[in-house]
Amino acid sequence: MDSVARARFGAVVEWAIAVAFLAATFAVGSLVLRELRAEPATTAAPLVSVVPASLPGSVPERAVSIQALPLADGAQIKIGETLSVVSARLGRAAESGRQDVDRGALGERLTRFYEYEGVRFILVFEPFERSGEPRVAAIYLT
Repeated sequence: MDSVARARFGAVVEWAIAVAFLAATFAVGSLVLRELRAEPATTAAPLVSVVPASLPGSVPERAVSIQALPLADGAQIKIGETLSVVSARLGRAAESGRQDVDRGALGERLTRFYEYEGVRFILVFEPFERSGEPRVAAIYLT
């Protein structure tokens, strides 16, 4: 009698496991169907970052703002570097001769145009504190 009870109990457990697997299969199938029927989002994220409102007037609208500019010789220009460091790294030969000065939030804002090893870019220098040395505030590729 004991073996008969074990056999019945074993059969009940097997059926319970089969029902659980069948329910899981239906659940996964319904999730897949729901994802296939869902419409794609109509609002996509913008591909280009929004240009800040304090963009100097001499920077063209098509210019792309970047955080750091790696150069071909292994050097790099990053936001926050001082004007003297950048001038020493690039030299006067990289300057295209054009620069504009306007009023920034904490003093004069200097916009310089460069061409260095075939790359044309614009650096905007402005002080980060009152009476401070001008630092790279923005880098634009043209």
